[in-house]
Amino acid sequence: MLILGIDTAAAPCCAAVYDTDKQQTLGSFVINNKLTHSVTLMPVVSDLLRNSGITTEDIDLFAVANGPGSFTGLRIGISAVKGMAFAVSKPCAAVSTLEAMAYNVAMCDGIVCASIDARCNQVYTATFLNDNGTVTRLTDEECLKADELAARLSEYDGDIILVGDGAQLVKKAAGEQGIDTRLAPDPLRFQTGYGVCLAAMNAERIAPEQLMPMYLKLPQAQRELMAKNVDAYKEERKD
Repeated sequence: MLILGIDTAAAPCCAAVYDTDKQQTLGSFVINNKLTHSVTLMPVVSDLLRNSGITTEDIDLFAVANGPGSFTGLRIGISAVKGMAFAVSKPCAAVSTLEAMAYNVAMCDGIVCASIDARCNQVYTATFLNDNGTVTRLTDEECLKADELAARLSEYDGDIILVGDGAQLVKKAAGEQGIDTRLAPDPLRFQTGYGVCLAAMNAERIAPEQLMPMYLKLPQAQRELMAKNVDAYKEERKD
């Protein structure tokens, strides 16, 4: 089975094709050139498929990281996967951005803390146990302060491996609390299409129209609108 995995949840634009029968990656692209994913994603996928010697018709499962992450980035990746899967009548899989990163280091036994910088000293995070190539979820996705997450990590025994673009933030907070952690190697620390492919192997198969982003926060525009509505309500109450 061939899986196309896409991750546009953060700054890098990632795509990979994984052959589950041969247990090998046919191709993997990571582009981090600061251009928007709407510009880079489809050229990346096109080049990936061409250089792998396949087309979308050869893909058996279209997988995408559905969050947490950038609101715009998630929508771009999900929309692209929906379109490609619809065109060839193939199933999809939605995987957690954080879980996919844990699969990047599946060969490293220990506690894996995946985190994405959510700004204001906060991270989107989830924790996993890696044991002999098996990834087991320990916590659900949450949005936490870095020091709060570090305090929770003190409850675990053994190696604690940090992945994600929030890893440096978490390591600093953990160090301040005397908690020993280690950063995953740079090529494995951040999002990859490879990680999405591996996570998708155990994910539910769904129809393209069922793909939806997973948000831990409301989009900024919606938060601002709600704040304006609250302010308007307060002004009305004064009158």
